[in-house]
Amino acid sequence: MEEDLPTEFDLIVIGTGLTESIIAAAASRIGKTVLHLDTNDYYGGYWASFNLEAFRKYLNSSATQISTAVEAINNNFLPLQAQPTLVRNVHEQWYNFTEKGNVDGWNREKIEQEFRKFNIDLVPKLLYARGSMVELLISSNICRYAEFRALDRVATVWDGRITTVPCSRSDVFTNKEVNVVEKRLLMKFLQSCVTYEEDSEAKEELDGKTFLEHLQSHKLTPNLTHYVLCAIAMGNARTPCREGIAAVKKFLMSLGHYGNSPFLFPVYGCGEIPQCFCRLCAVFGGIYCLNKAVEGIHFEQCSEGLKYDSVKCGKQNITSKGLVVGQGYMSRAVFSKSTPAEGAAQKLCGNLARSVILTNVPLGGASQNPGGGGVAIMKLPPANNHQEGATILQMSHPSGTCPKAIYLIHVTTLAVTENPEEDLKPYVAQILSKDYLLAPEITNENASDTESESVKRENSSSTILYEAYFNIPSCLACAENANLSLPVGVRLVCGPYHELDYDQSIEQAKTVFHEIYPDEEFLPRAPDPEEIIIGEEEPVPDQEDSLQDSNEPVDNASECRELESESTDAQEAKEDAVDKAEECTEQK
Repeated sequence: MEEDLPTEFDLIVIGTGLTESIIAAAASRIGKTVLHLDTNDYYGGYWASFNLEAFRKYLNSSATQISTAVEAINNNFLPLQAQPTLVRNVHEQWYNFTEKGNVDGWNREKIEQEFRKFNIDLVPKLLYARGSMVELLISSNICRYAEFRALDRVATVWDGRITTVPCSRSDVFTNKEVNVVEKRLLMKFLQSCVTYEEDSEAKEELDGKTFLEHLQSHKLTPNLTHYVLCAIAMGNARTPCREGIAAVKKFLMSLGHYGNSPFLFPVYGCGEIPQCFCRLCAVFGGIYCLNKAVEGIHFEQCSEGLKYDSVKCGKQNITSKGLVVGQGYMSRAVFSKSTPAEGAAQKLCGNLARSVILTNVPLGGASQNPGGGGVAIMKLPPANNHQEGATILQMSHPSGTCPKAIYLIHVTTLAVTENPEEDLKPYVAQILSKDYLLAPEITNENASDTESESVKRENSSSTILYEAYFNIPSCLACAENANLSLPVGVRLVCGPYHELDYDQSIEQAKTVFHEIYPDEEFLPRAPDPEEIIIGEEEPVPDQEDSLQDSNEPVDNASECRELESESTDAQEAKEDAVDKAEECTEQK
């Protein structure tokens, strides 16, 4: 029988996405009582990670589930969505192993048998070594809840070929794709970005220019311009100049902290990040309920309109002083006012076209992926009518049953249409193939006729063994693209943004936290387990209480004398041993 929950909390959070989890952890850390609910049976919402089997079940449920939109508040009660975090426009396809045969020892059955080896992120991201997420994990001492690894490679496509981008000083001077003059130009430009300070003169000089124009003004060659713009600044031709310089500086300042790479990646997938904050919240008293039916929200009338009152969970109405709701739960009916946003358009969350692909060969071939490939990133410039390019992440997964590894490829871009496969097709075609191309053999002409020698060329073509496409929608507030007015006491937070790191999500979490608790510190450092004292320290007995059970006084002086005599005996024994050792040495 399900136990009843307490009926009063300081804060109720619905949804275990990253932003909600950060807010819950921050509130619990300052001593607030927190109830964290999720209608899903897993953590993370759109930030979750799955193994291959669970991922395919999730896609299937998203494809078959019919969303029932609720658009009305009846009797001051707003029902919530039962399936809030489903992806849209799902399509998946396997390589035709039946007709075309196995690919490097892989077939559908073998791949499905090894489903546990995969950690498939709905929204894969990287962490800059000097980025806001790493700083938050360290400053709050949450970093001990997860494991990370350094990125192995930064790549791009230049002149129709996949190449590795030189990032550090050693990479630049050992790279064979860049000549000596270009190396000097590149190092000089990177040094100027590191020393750049955003003062008034710099603002006047760089305002109104794009980062591409700034690169061209430094006489960088086309390949260097491409490397810096796409692979280091992670930008495009429309990136503002100051934004591009700041991105390059962030990239360079992150180098060398955790290996020869500016990026970190969670060993067990990005779904670990929200769970880290959930663990901290639970350690400080937060209560968690997954797979919990949350029927809706009760409101009451006040002078300002509607005011939040309580949350209905099963037969209980649970009250709290504040309510934070994640993406997908609420309908437009909750907005008391919605007016078009003024000024510059804000960056919207979601609206992502995503693909998850399994291949037999790492990007660019094994020679460009020493050590088996590991984790690599590639940024491609915008194609066709796209405003943003695509971010590609590669993870290697060694096999226990097949001699060759299999590679997980993530492709992410902003959605242009409601067909994610069409949106991503221009990018996937640049790096992957739907056909299995056998590497040709090269005959050694220098060998004698009787001893003809053939060398098998490396296969650098990655064949798609499995592919899945889907859209991650924007949250309700971002979809409206408007200034919204919510009932008093209710705050909505966004889902994943189209960004490489977690900067905007952390900024929103800080903003919402300070709106609720304006005078409190945001996520102060949590103590280590050995620093926590359970209960009170034993009190030092007073002089009049220093009696034994037999009502005899404790002879502290005699105890001290005994300790002194013991230490004296030990010292004398030590001196005797030294004297004997010296005598033996003299005799020798």
